[in-house]
Amino acid sequence: MSEDLKGYKGKAKKVLEEKNIRIWDILRIKTHKTEYEGILLPRNEYSKPDYVEIKLENNYNVGINFEDITEITKIGEKEAHYKIPEKKFPRTKGFPEVTLLGTGGTVASRLDYTTGAVIPAFTPGELFSAVPELADICNLETEILFKMLSENMKPGVWQKLAEKVEDLANSGKDGIIIAHGTDTMGYTSSALSFMLKDLSIPVVLVGSQRSSDRPSSDAALNLINAATVASSDIAEVMVVMLGSSSHNYGLIHKGTLVRKMHTSYRNTFRTIDDIPMGMVKDGKIHMFKKEYNKKSNKKTKALTDFEEKIGLVYSYPGLTNEEIHFYIDKGYKGIVLIGTGLGHVSTRVFNSIKRAIEENIIVLMTSQTLHGFIGMNVYSTGRELLDLGVIPGQNLIPETAYIKLGWVLGNTDSLEEAKELLSTNIAGEFIEREIPIAFNYDSDQLIKEFDSK
Repeated sequence: MSEDLKGYKGKAKKVLEEKNIRIWDILRIKTHKTEYEGILLPRNEYSKPDYVEIKLENNYNVGINFEDITEITKIGEKEAHYKIPEKKFPRTKGFPEVTLLGTGGTVASRLDYTTGAVIPAFTPGELFSAVPELADICNLETEILFKMLSENMKPGVWQKLAEKVEDLANSGKDGIIIAHGTDTMGYTSSALSFMLKDLSIPVVLVGSQRSSDRPSSDAALNLINAATVASSDIAEVMVVMLGSSSHNYGLIHKGTLVRKMHTSYRNTFRTIDDIPMGMVKDGKIHMFKKEYNKKSNKKTKALTDFEEKIGLVYSYPGLTNEEIHFYIDKGYKGIVLIGTGLGHVSTRVFNSIKRAIEENIIVLMTSQTLHGFIGMNVYSTGRELLDLGVIPGQNLIPETAYIKLGWVLGNTDSLEEAKELLSTNIAGEFIEREIPIAFNYDSDQLIKEFDSK
């Protein structure tokens, strides 16, 4: 399939047009230092100009600065086929009925080895073709709700997702998978955890760190593990992603305690301050936590009201009153402070914090360390902040604190009730204590320590 030079700009596009080169043509490119041969790929519209991107024979992509190219030659053509051959997804009597909701990106895909293109799979037939193991786990239906990058997520999306989960849970579905980009997955899992009351079925968020055109892709295994958990009796909002770089098991994380901790590792997601709920390996679920909500006949309710005017303020040595005054002057209803250590900010900004609280803006304290509890009674700075009216966030990670504060203020107009709710464990966001293993766990430790409990 011949295409325009999608995503190409500047000199690179001009020269490619002059040479009558199009997407999917096979090129030989010589630079000052080396030589490449591969298939010309389309580029994102926001990509840097003056780069040429090709897929090499080893299936990796490379971007080449046009200024470094000394010679570019078309040596062949390959037609790109975007459609995955669909096989009818088999329905097995008695298997769980699971719905996969798409929010954007590629939940599963396959590599077209002829063209080098990564082909997205989403319909049940496409997913069965790309990941046939799914048919051994559940009866699957799919629906695309959104097509957006995860960094473009916003409260309105969480609200619509929660309402969709409510509809599916109350219509007899046995489980839900939400395909989601990894960058803001923790925000969405936290939001759904607060918004979904009396959740009666599993809700599993899943994504991939490496696309399916890479030999080390985690996409298929993550989807298989997510389907396994979505077919279980765990009625919680969870994130299920790879648990180790060895690519052999997934971990089940509670939606309010999970965070992406590395830009590119496949096992980037970690439960903070606690151990994961469990692991999934070879189609079997091994729970580390024995207490969790189980499937029921309860009616799931979506309580989606959310106050969007919540500020996140990161404490740093140069923080000024002016920055906090900004949120006050703009009519924000709550501020989450991401403080240092046990929950501290510079005494220089106490005046603006005092003003915020006097104007009925709730100020909630979290810590940059992520692990550990807020302890504002230990040092004088913390005690003074407590005296001003700052609320300690206990073990809340900043994104969960942001979600909780927005949800609480969206569901009550009473300042006193809001303060009480912020100190109440609503969606498993608070833990009683941090156990030593939680700071640096691995699966072998977890199995050994928690198997017999």
